[in-house]
Amino acid sequence: MAQILAPSTQWQMRLPKTSTFGSPVATKMWSPLVLKQNRKGTAKSSGKFRVLALSENSTVNRIEKLLNMDVTPYTDKIIAEYVWIGGSGIDMRSKSRTLSKPVEHPSELPKWNYDGSSTGQAPGDDSEVILYPQAIFKDPFRGGNNILVICDAYTPAGEPIPTNKRARAAEIFSNKKVVDEIPWFGIEQEYTLLQQNVKWPLGWPVGGYPGPQGPYYCGAGADKSFGRDISDAHYKACLYAGINISGTNGEVMPGQWEYQVGPSVGIEAGDHIWISRYILERITEQAGVVLSLDPKPIEGDWNGAGCHTNYSTKSMREDGGFEVIKKAILNLSLRHKEHISAYGEGNERRLTGKHETASIDTFSWGVANRGCSIRVGRDTEKNGKGYLEDRRPASNMDPYVVTSLLAETTLLYEPTLEAEALAAQKIALKV
Repeated sequence: MAQILAPSTQWQMRLPKTSTFGSPVATKMWSPLVLKQNRKGTAKSSGKFRVLALSENSTVNRIEKLLNMDVTPYTDKIIAEYVWIGGSGIDMRSKSRTLSKPVEHPSELPKWNYDGSSTGQAPGDDSEVILYPQAIFKDPFRGGNNILVICDAYTPAGEPIPTNKRARAAEIFSNKKVVDEIPWFGIEQEYTLLQQNVKWPLGWPVGGYPGPQGPYYCGAGADKSFGRDISDAHYKACLYAGINISGTNGEVMPGQWEYQVGPSVGIEAGDHIWISRYILERITEQAGVVLSLDPKPIEGDWNGAGCHTNYSTKSMREDGGFEVIKKAILNLSLRHKEHISAYGEGNERRLTGKHETASIDTFSWGVANRGCSIRVGRDTEKNGKGYLEDRRPASNMDPYVVTSLLAETTLLYEPTLEAEALAAQKIALKV
């Protein structure tokens, strides 16, 4: 992220009691791969995110009116879409239920269950997994008072299942040392859009390659930018939902995009990234495009996809904070292997020392150096305070794991003085 500002005041997903959320955010109707103008004329500026069913020739199906119906004037009931992480640790699942009235806080929502044997999270003879609601967001697809609910998963006995990484992260972020330091995170989520039937990047000739990298990063034009409508629709949907999204841009490889979420405080960072991924999955589903979080979707001289994580604590943001940042970098160097093992599957294909990455085997840091494990900005060095950027996480990383591990290593981990001295000498860091 180019800049770390103050975090959103909407810290933990409490919704106004009297809010009706208006209508969902605006976009044109979907057709496969591209967005096309409604043949019936331009939609009025009612701020409505049109969720349409389209036939082969892109004409509107008769169920359009039902899909876009606002039931708020007719009933107090709402639809809650419970969202959770599936058995692979990266796939997202969801199902809907009716609630008798709008809610303000996750504590007002009932627990629910699902068949864990169908998601790879439980055996068939004991398949019930329990969903605990944790955060609420406005639903940009249904509008009205309807909501998306981030949940984590537990056994009937109340134990977190193995793919529930949120529970451990919540423990770390509730530690007093961590709470007192008010950790901020700004996460840069990169992703690749693929053509549905051939699983080849959007805008690329099937079985072939576009021109070399160079003109695509932040580029404009039909021969440079592929998937902008999806990126823009996702941006607006996230703003509508209450996600602390702070920007978006086209990436170095054509068909690849990035959006930034944050600054977010503590566990909120993971909640916002996960629900933003879910919304992106839903939008690409409607557009007939496949979303890929593979860290190296195309082999060869093409950039991979990461999830750079910007991080600061209260002490780093105050006068003298640069020394605190250097101490944090020292701790990170001592736990490099632990972090790499938790930073995403297939990351070894991305962290090669090329294409703006550091080698996966070697820890490094530098000022304004995008070829390092940890980058410190020029402004941070100049001002003597600020933040660091961990460039190692892959695009498919679990944000609960990455954010909590950064907090744990920099705030709770206490290496010996001998280990610190050896590490400082190894990475040429004066603390």
